[in-house]
Amino acid sequence: MQLIDFQKLPLMEAFYTLQGEGFHQGKAAYFIRLAGCDVGCHWCDVKESWNVADHASFLVEDIVNQAVNFSARLAVITGGEPLMHNLDFLTKSLKEKGFQTNIETSGVYAVSGIWDWICFSPKKFKKPKPEIFKVANELKVIVYNESDFEFAESFVQELNPNCQLFLQTEWSKREKMMPLIIEYVKNNPKWRVSLQTHKYMDIP
Repeated sequence: MQLIDFQKLPLMEAFYTLQGEGFHQGKAAYFIRLAGCDVGCHWCDVKESWNVADHASFLVEDIVNQAVNFSARLAVITGGEPLMHNLDFLTKSLKEKGFQTNIETSGVYAVSGIWDWICFSPKKFKKPKPEIFKVANELKVIVYNESDFEFAESFVQELNPNCQLFLQTEWSKREKMMPLIIEYVKNNPKWRVSLQTHKYMDIP
């Protein structure tokens, strides 16, 4: 655990927008993007979040007080890899202000925090901890090449039966991979397609 004082967290950015992906796509949400990641996806579109030292730490109280200035009471904690940090105090503080707490994680660190929704997005570059399988509400696998279908299926038997299953093309590969994803979902209807709708609509 990199962060000792969990009443402060390294914040790359926080912003109010629409959730663009997965089960909660289309909902207004306040995003809290924490710095720090050692998973190392070569296609990551927020590599500037990887190095904790590049970003200032802020009091959790101040982070939450910014969130309450906006209408929605859905907070999405993302990164980077947010579970590099202890998120108990952040989620407790958000809950006290009436927020639903959602997270997107690769599952490679122990789960901390109080969550209404856990989006588990595993990556080939680092193995997830087994504990994530039973608590994940959503499995979202990024499809970069054809082998990612087999990778996605490798998690299904370990997940709780109510976990929602999504396949999402990596943005730069969408023209090649989207037709394959569509056919895969048609042949394997337990899966659903997730789109990065915010990129199609040019929403930050």
